[in-house]
Amino acid sequence: MTTQRKYFGTDGIRGCVGDPPITPDFVMKLGWAAGRTLAGMGKGPVLIGKDTRISGYMFESALEAGLSAAGVDIRLLGPMPTPGIAFLAQNTRAQAGIVISASHNPYQDNGIKFFSGDGKKLADEIELAIEKELDQPFKVVNSDQLGKVRRMNDAPRRYIEFCKTRIESRLNLGGLKLVIDCAHGATYHIAPNVFEELGANISTIGINPDGFNINHEVGATHPEKLRQQVVNTGADAGIAFDGDGDRLIMVDHKGEIIDGDEILFIIASVKPTALNGAIVGTVMSNLGLEEAVHALNLEFLRTSVGDRYVMEKLYQDNLILGGETSGHIINLHKTTTGDGIVSALQVLEAMIRSSKKLHELKAGLMKYPQKMINVKMHRPIDPLQLDGIPDVIESAEHQLGEHGRVLIRSSGTEPVIRVMVEGPDEVQVSQIVRQLADEIETAVARAA
Repeated sequence: MTTQRKYFGTDGIRGCVGDPPITPDFVMKLGWAAGRTLAGMGKGPVLIGKDTRISGYMFESALEAGLSAAGVDIRLLGPMPTPGIAFLAQNTRAQAGIVISASHNPYQDNGIKFFSGDGKKLADEIELAIEKELDQPFKVVNSDQLGKVRRMNDAPRRYIEFCKTRIESRLNLGGLKLVIDCAHGATYHIAPNVFEELGANISTIGINPDGFNINHEVGATHPEKLRQQVVNTGADAGIAFDGDGDRLIMVDHKGEIIDGDEILFIIASVKPTALNGAIVGTVMSNLGLEEAVHALNLEFLRTSVGDRYVMEKLYQDNLILGGETSGHIINLHKTTTGDGIVSALQVLEAMIRSSKKLHELKAGLMKYPQKMINVKMHRPIDPLQLDGIPDVIESAEHQLGEHGRVLIRSSGTEPVIRVMVEGPDEVQVSQIVRQLADEIETAVARAA
């Protein structure tokens, strides 16, 4: 993330509702600044979509006011998955798509992120231009130039049909029994229709949002209920999305979790020769994934954590497939951004074509034990600058040897330091990650 940024992080602007900058007055000014910036880049409306958290109504109205004041027309999509908004921005020739969401975070948080008219994350220079406009005084265009607002009532159906076309037209999911967990989030009225219309026998979890229950004990970050229902119902697989639908975690028929590393491996295995010689992961990707990718005669390239960085690497090296352990999967042959529903369809397609269970498809990837602990911080801190921490890390790396890894980093989306340890011995990994987390927690307290 460039040091020039004041508000934008790796995935837009995010925080606790009511705490700056996640306030109605700032979001209205942000809408105005974005409208002013985009107005000079072409015609067309700006789309606004959101997930299901209660504050989405407030921020939708704030963005609408700001964009209209800048003279930009608006199309309201209502609750829509993040990748659906990216698709519709491109499909409707919009100037941009704006997503009101805090992804996998609890309902108390919210955020704003942008897609360009081609369905991609905004370029750095445009985000910086928006930040520059934020410093200018708020000025409303003449009344005859105010932006007009319309609701796009067919947005869900357009996106459902798009998802269904991401697998071969002759293929259907008939015979598959699936459990779908929508995290009480933005996929609640989308994902069940996609899988059912493609022929699957489905049951559902997390499809009753009330504004407060998004991601609460359900979804990609809490797959326990999904695991239980898959096993209890004898389903072939479970599919869990996060609150905004760009992240995917799956469960096989035994109730075992299939994370982003395994999903990436399964998709890559279908036709590795079509992937331009490499796939992209992050520094968090398991060493086992790297070894399994090499066995497919592909290179494995790592970036910083964040789908933004994965995307940048894909374009930079003319590659197609990349993703994160958390379940963000990007396949540029299918979509312009990470899409949980589309990624799930690719895995199901692999199951059907190979006549193999999900449990069998992941067998070519043997993951190393990996443990992570989040250490809270009350202000932004570079953990590597904390007194004594570099020596502690060096000692841990020496204990693990050449087949282990230590990764300490500040989260780009939450006020925590992520402490990750990976190695062949699970007991040793657990001990070392706990020791490191304790040392960092102490160092953070000293630095407060």
